[in-house]
Amino acid sequence: MLLKQVLEIYDLLDRYDSSGELVEKFIKQRGGDDVTVTPVLGEEGKTDFIKIVIKGKNGKSKGGDAPTLGIIGRLGGIGARPEVTGFVSDGDGALAALSAALKLIDMKEHGDILEGDVIVTTHICPNAPTQEHYPVPFMGSPVNMDQMNNVEVIDEMDAVLSIDTTKGNEIINYNGFAISPTVKEGYILPVSYDLLQVVKRVTGKLPNVFALSTQDITPYANDLQHVNSVLQPAIATDSPVVGVAITTEIAVAGCATGASHAMDIESAARFAIEVAKDYTTKKCSFYDKENFDKLLQLYGDCKIFQTVGK
Repeated sequence: MLLKQVLEIYDLLDRYDSSGELVEKFIKQRGGDDVTVTPVLGEEGKTDFIKIVIKGKNGKSKGGDAPTLGIIGRLGGIGARPEVTGFVSDGDGALAALSAALKLIDMKEHGDILEGDVIVTTHICPNAPTQEHYPVPFMGSPVNMDQMNNVEVIDEMDAVLSIDTTKGNEIINYNGFAISPTVKEGYILPVSYDLLQVVKRVTGKLPNVFALSTQDITPYANDLQHVNSVLQPAIATDSPVVGVAITTEIAVAGCATGASHAMDIESAARFAIEVAKDYTTKKCSFYDKENFDKLLQLYGDCKIFQTVGK
C-alpha cells in the first residue's frame, strides 16, 4: 500500500509555495540519497524539475547489469494559480511518480532493496498556465516539451513508465488507470503481456488499455491533435515507453481542483512499484525484441514519427 506516501506527498504539493526544494528536503529526510532539483525557465514562467535515483543492489549506478526503470510523472503543472486555487487534476502524474519514489526509499530503508536502479523524474509548478482543448481545458506548462524531455528522459532509463492524468477525453471512460501499448522508435507495438499481468495483480480486475493513434506519439510541436502528453517521452528515447493514464468515467479538465482520487493515484503508483520489482529482475518485458526486429526488417525505420516531420 502507498496511501500513506500519496497523502504525504499531496500535502507537499497542495500549497501555493510548493517547490522542488521543498520536496527535495522531505525526500532526503526520509533517506533519499540521490535527489537533484533543476529549475528551468520557460516562456511562460518557471518550474522545478526533480530527479530521484533509487539505487538497486545490482544496478548500473553500482557497476551492475540489472536494467534500469524510468518512472516519469508527466504534467503541465500541479496548480494553475492565480486562476484557480489548489492542487489541479493535472498534477496526479507528479503525485503518483513522487509517491512511488518515496515508497521505494521507505522500502530500501527497511531492507527491501530492488535488484536494479529506478529513476523517477517529474516537475513541480504551482502556477502553470491553462490552454483551450476539447472537450475540456488542458493545463499548459511554463516550459515546452523539448525542455521537459531534455530533463525528464534520462539516457540510463532502459524502459519508461510515463504516468499522466488522462481525463480530458471521451475515449477512456473508466475510473482508475489504464496502460497503453508499448511505443518504441516510432512504432506502436503490441500491448505487453507481462505488464497486463501486473495490472491484474495490482487491481484485482481485468486490465484497461487505452487506444493510441500514430499522431499521439509524435511531438507536440507538429500541431496535430494528441490525446495528451502521456507518450511524449517516447519521442526522446529509443527505450520502450508505456503510458500509465490516470482516468475517469467522464471528461474532467486538467485545471479542475478537487478532482484527484487518492486510491486511483495509489493504484497507479503501486503498479509502477510492482513493474520496477519485476523489470529490474528481468521477469518483465515491455516488448518482444524478436518481433520488433522483424518489424524493422520488413518495414524499416519509423523514427520520423519521433520528429516534427517533413
